[in-house]
Amino acid sequence: MAKVLTSRKDDYAQWYNDLVIKADLAENSAVRGCMVIKPYGYAIWEKIQAQLDKMFKATGHSNAYFPLFIPKSFFSKEASHVEGFAKECAVVTHYRLKNDPDGKGVVVDEDAKLEEELIVRPTSETIIWNTYKNWIQSYRDLPLLLNQWANVVRWEMRTRLFLRTTEFLWQEGHTAHATKQEALEETLKMVDVYEQFAEEFMAMPVIKGTKTETERFAGALDTYSIEALMQDGKALQSGTSHFLGQNFAKAFDVKFLDKTGKLDHVWASSWGVSTRLMGALIMAHSDDNGLVLPPKLAPIQVVIVPIYKGKEQLEGLSKTALKIKEELEKEGISVKFDDRDTHKPGWKFAEYELKGIPVRLVLGPRDLEQGTIEVARRDTMEKENRSQEGITPHVKALLDEIQDNIYKKAFDFREENTYSTDSYEEFKDIIENKGGFVLAHWDGTTETELQIKNDTKATIRCIPLDAPGEEGKCIFSGKPSKQRVLFAKAY
Repeated sequence: MAKVLTSRKDDYAQWYNDLVIKADLAENSAVRGCMVIKPYGYAIWEKIQAQLDKMFKATGHSNAYFPLFIPKSFFSKEASHVEGFAKECAVVTHYRLKNDPDGKGVVVDEDAKLEEELIVRPTSETIIWNTYKNWIQSYRDLPLLLNQWANVVRWEMRTRLFLRTTEFLWQEGHTAHATKQEALEETLKMVDVYEQFAEEFMAMPVIKGTKTETERFAGALDTYSIEALMQDGKALQSGTSHFLGQNFAKAFDVKFLDKTGKLDHVWASSWGVSTRLMGALIMAHSDDNGLVLPPKLAPIQVVIVPIYKGKEQLEGLSKTALKIKEELEKEGISVKFDDRDTHKPGWKFAEYELKGIPVRLVLGPRDLEQGTIEVARRDTMEKENRSQEGITPHVKALLDEIQDNIYKKAFDFREENTYSTDSYEEFKDIIENKGGFVLAHWDGTTETELQIKNDTKATIRCIPLDAPGEEGKCIFSGKPSKQRVLFAKAY
């Protein structure tokens, strides 16, 4: 297999696009702005989905499903929410087609106009809170902890596979609580779940913090996010959790009787991650040879490739390979034995490097004679010959080592590309010429935040939760500041 990827150094954006397509993850569809997620890409998403779903259920949540279509009037009930999504909505106006009188296919039947237009779901707060009104009457009905796995539509002018498409897949949690404190605890609990998932399973270090007023979710009182640094020095928001207060409960008149008999509006949270995580996984770890997948999310963790001439040699190798495969699978390791005779071993090696398979085992006739096997790891491209005896515990330990090493590499990269400055000139130089995360003081005003964004295209990614208080002066206005915030250019 010839080299198929543009190098990251030459053109990072083209490298990313090449990799998504050549590794068979996704492709552009006939519908402008939408993507087709191919089987291998969807298999990775299924691993992400399965692990998150397990974590959600472990924290007391259940799955449900709500309609794709939302009456337009629902969006008018919460002013900041409709303002935040108005320009992104897809609108259904008619319910029927008819044959074109000119014989040119079909046209919209102008007599089939809907009494009320329907919005194709950009997010589900409104339809869900209209439903919760019928489900919640008493404190006994609370908390209500639901999650939905779904697709959403938000019009995008400039699209990029996985990172920004008109339609994408996600999960959205929507919870209702009796008290403000419970809703806040839920909001923070779920951003912690996202942090744990990103670091333990995606092998991607993140910074957790609160969003500024201009960056928070439309309709939320507070938004918390996890922010990751990609290899090109840009940030990627990788998960958000929102404290909604009583905004949606008041908009949809969702009240409950508390234990004292008092009638009050419920408190709420919502939280979500999307197929954007696929983009994060690619850009945080991969290289010029292709994907580098953390073993915990790799659909195939080990591939076994035989090197043979003729059917007789293959039969001998297959017996040993299948025994190794069986032993590995007993340990919960996913294994593929590639005995195709349509491609040469070298082509297979390049294919599995491109697809990011964490471990490759190679068996040839000499290995059968000597009782050895070649072990290659994708993260470092290192190879070694080992005895077939004990190969299962070795591979199992190696997968853990690879998972840890991928995380360490990403963590070290972030540390090397995180800067702290008190000078606006230095800030602008870092943003323009180096990239990465920049910790700097901000005076807390929207005016300053927007001016810095206009000057540099850098945004405040979050106000870190675990950063210590530090007195200083805003890099732009010189006004007093009590804490550094996290700036970066972002996707």
